Amino acid sequence: MPKVTANGIDIHYEEHGDPADPAMLLIMGFGAQLTLWPDELVEALAGHGYRVIRYDNRDIGLSHKFDGVKAPGLVKMTLMSKLGLTPRVPYTLADMAADGIGLLDALDIEKAHIVGASMGGMIAQHVAAKYPERCLSFTQIFSTTGNPKLPPAKKEALQALVTRPKSNDEDVLVDHGIMLARTIGSPGYPSPEDRLRERTRTSVRRSFYPEGPTRHLSAIVADGDRREMLKDITVPTLVLHGEDDPLVPCEGGRETAECISGAKLETIPGWGHDLPLELVDPLAGHIAGHARQATN
Repeated sequence: MPKVTANGIDIHYEEHGDPADPAMLLIMGFGAQLTLWPDELVEALAGHGYRVIRYDNRDIGLSHKFDGVKAPGLVKMTLMSKLGLTPRVPYTLADMAADGIGLLDALDIEKAHIVGASMGGMIAQHVAAKYPERCLSFTQIFSTTGNPKLPPAKKEALQALVTRPKSNDEDVLVDHGIMLARTIGSPGYPSPEDRLRERTRTSVRRSFYPEGPTRHLSAIVADGDRREMLKDITVPTLVLHGEDDPLVPCEGGRETAECISGAKLETIPGWGHDLPLELVDPLAGHIAGHARQATN
């Protein structure tokens, strides 16, 4: 897999589609490798006429690891945030946004359509707000504003996300990944067991690095409420969200759309916090349609 040095770190990425087509940068979420973007969705977007680039965020997958750099505990960070204090963290979502821009620089891409999912949506918000000249459009998928008054994740979804596997045995890791996927996934579009198990095992074999998500989480908590920043976004924006998302409730997507002038909102019943095969075509249609409209 190709890699570049961007923003001072090594970033691994993949490209699909015609290099002459407009670029579309996919930013994945918390603790998730680039492979969590389904191949079918990537191929569908490329089929719509885009040079699709997906990459491993820092501290995950095959990209640079911040070994030995400790993040403050979740309880401490949450308490500091409630007191209006900003905890010191290894890096920020703004730093991760700069990684994405650095990747575009390394690939000699002046502008791109920016698509972010979950934490990747938060990173993409920073990209759209701080680097509007690099953005052709912005699409946010099941993400939120950081407003602490929004409905929280369901208890079982949050618990599944932060619980570590009982051991590093491959079968244990695969079972744990399947449990997480089932807990936060789409009730209306359950993934077939064989497909889910195969994808999870492939992900585990590609990389298992539990320290990275701890630092990812610290960056999310430290970022706080982004509503004022969102009001500054002028990039054409589409917000996609599942109406049955147990991890990031749909209110987060709705509020994002309310904060960004001219933003469009599309919600889908039965969709949770994953990218089901049954939704690949409609999601690709929404994303590609928005991108075309933004540049016409």
